[in-house]
Amino acid sequence: MREIISIHIGGAGVRVGEECWKQFALDHDISVGGNLQMNTKPSDDAFTSHFEERQCSRYLPRVLFVDLEPEAVDNIRTGRSRQMFHPEQLISGKEDAGGLYPRGYSSDIIDSSMDRIRKLADHCWRADGFMIYNSVGGGTGS
Repeated sequence: MREIISIHIGGAGVRVGEECWKQFALDHDISVGGNLQMNTKPSDDAFTSHFEERQCSRYLPRVLFVDLEPEAVDNIRTGRSRQMFHPEQLISGKEDAGGLYPRGYSSDIIDSSMDRIRKLADHCWRADGFMIYNSVGGGTGS
């Protein structure tokens, strides 16, 4: 079994990630609440690459959403798919970096993000890689 951890960084990465996870769940017959939509476990366990089985046959995505600005992450916290993600997988700051790399780099979010990535990796039997979603072109201010 190959396990992949997805990391969604910044407003664009978080917004794209939210839609990706809706599609991953749909492709693998997992409800928005994290439960299999069928009564029996499928013979093919390909979905375990992206989802971790928790108690009561609940499947949690191996994912981390990180943004300095709270708006995009808050949309997930309060949106339709909020039950799919654990609250520790949603990390946001109180304000953005204002286009200044050093301001974002020195943020306390890095420590909490790295800690959460370690926890996600510890839950893997054999982590095979990371998928990182972000935008490098800048936002509306660039």
